[in-house]
Amino acid sequence: MLGRSSSMPRRWCHTALAPLAVLVAVTVTLAGCGSGASRPTPTAALPSTATAPTTISTPPSASPAVGVALPDTPAGRQAQWLFAAAVHAPIPTAQLTAHFDAAFLTQVPPDHLNETFVALHSLQVDRVTASTPDTLGVIVTTNGKSQLLVTLSVDPEGLISGLLLQPAGAGLATPPPPPPVPTTWAAVESQLRGAAPSVDFLAAAVDGSTCTPIQAINPTTAAPLASSFKLYVLDALARAIAAGTVSWSQQLTVTSQVKSIPSGILQAEPDGTHVSVQQAATDMIQISDNTATDMLIGLLGRNAVEAAMRDTGMADPARNVPLLTTREMFILKADDWPTLANRYLALGPAARLAFLTGTVDPVPLGTLPSTTWTTPRNIAALEWFASPTDLCRVYASLATLAQQPKLASLASILTIPGATGNPGQWRSVWFKGGSEPGVLTANYLATTQNGKTYVVSILAANPAAPISPTATQALTSAAQGALNLAAGR
Repeated sequence: MLGRSSSMPRRWCHTALAPLAVLVAVTVTLAGCGSGASRPTPTAALPSTATAPTTISTPPSASPAVGVALPDTPAGRQAQWLFAAAVHAPIPTAQLTAHFDAAFLTQVPPDHLNETFVALHSLQVDRVTASTPDTLGVIVTTNGKSQLLVTLSVDPEGLISGLLLQPAGAGLATPPPPPPVPTTWAAVESQLRGAAPSVDFLAAAVDGSTCTPIQAINPTTAAPLASSFKLYVLDALARAIAAGTVSWSQQLTVTSQVKSIPSGILQAEPDGTHVSVQQAATDMIQISDNTATDMLIGLLGRNAVEAAMRDTGMADPARNVPLLTTREMFILKADDWPTLANRYLALGPAARLAFLTGTVDPVPLGTLPSTTWTTPRNIAALEWFASPTDLCRVYASLATLAQQPKLASLASILTIPGATGNPGQWRSVWFKGGSEPGVLTANYLATTQNGKTYVVSILAANPAAPISPTATQALTSAAQGALNLAAGR
C-alpha cells in the first residue's frame, strides 16, 4: 500500500493446531494494503531448485545463518527472516508488523502466529520446490522429524501477504497458478482491462528524456499512485545531491514525529537512531519504508518534491500540492474517518498545508486504530496522482541522473533482481510499485542486453472494492508480457 514495493496480495493463513506438522490451511481472500518493497513482479514460474539441508537456529535479531540456500528474491528474503525468527518465538509484534502486511495480520493476529510458532524449536530447509520473485515453496523439517511444505507470498510492497503451512505431500489446497504471460498486445490489453474497473497503461521506449509510446491505454490520465509516488522523492533527492546540498553519507535521525505506519522497519527503531541518506533512500524503494520516505521528505522539504514533479514533466503537478507525507495520509484515512479527511479536502492548497501542520501532524500514531482500512477510502481525491506518461518521464529523469558519477547509487537503489520471468533478456530492471485497498500500481524501467530501454507503467484502481488477488496476478503477468513485446518488436 503506502509501503513495501512487489506482487500478488493473496493471503493464505493457517489454523494453529498441535503438532505443528498438521497445520490446516485455509484461504483468506481479503485484499488489503500491505505497504513500499516491494515489488510487483511477473509471476511466471522459474525453474525449481534443490538445496542441501540447512538448519536455521539464528536469533531473529541477527542475520539468518550463512549458507541458507533460499533465493535472493523478495519472497526468499522474507522466508529467510521468517525461518530464523520462528524458532525463537514469540516474535515481537513490531517485527511481525514490519514483515507481514496489515490485512494479513487482521485475519491472523500476531498472537495467533506466535501460538503456531511457539512449538517450533528447530527448522531445517530441505529443498526449494518452486520460486518466483513474489512466491516461494519450500520443504522444511521441523523439530527434527516432521516435514512441511511452506508456501509464502509477498504483496506489492514486499510484505508477507500469504503463508500456507501443510504436511509435505498431503495435497492440500495450493494457490492457483498465475495466468499465462500474454504474447500479443491484444492479450495484454485484455488482461489489463479485466483487472480493475480503471486501468491506465503505457509501454514506451526511452531515449534520454524522451518517452515514445509503443502501446497504451489512457496514458495521460492521472490515477492514484500509492507508493509509486516515492519515485518523485528519489528524483528530488538525486537533484539535491547533484547540487551539493545533500550527501549520500549525511545522517538522518529517527524521531517519534517522523515515524509512520509500516511497511518498513525504521518505525520500530528507537528514537535517536541514525541512518544515512543512502540507506533511507534504499529502504524507501527496496522495502518501501514509509518512515524512511518521510525522513527524506523532511530533509528535502515538500517544495523540493513538488518541484521534482514539475521538472520531470508531470502534466498536473498541482494535484499533489501540498505533498502529503505517508504519515499524514495514514492519519487522514484512519483518524475519525471520514470527518478529518473531509475537513482537509474542503480546503484550498494553502489552507490544506496549514491544516496538515496544525491539525494532522500533531496526531499521535498511538491513537489510530490498531488495524488499517481494508476497503477503498476516497482514492479519487485523497492519494498521490500521476499518469503512466508522467511516470515514464520521472524514470527517464532518474536514468539520466544516474549517469552522473556521484549519483551512480541510483541504479542499485532502483534495481530489483529477478523482477521479470526472463532475466537473461535484461541488463537491468528497475521497479517501483504500490498498493492500498482499491489501488495497485506497477512501474518498470528495463534495459536490454544491447542497451535499449523501455518503461511499462500500469495504474489500476477500483474506488468501490479492493483489487482481487486473481486480478493482481493478471496485472503482473500482463506487465511481463508488455516488457517482452516492447523489447521484441
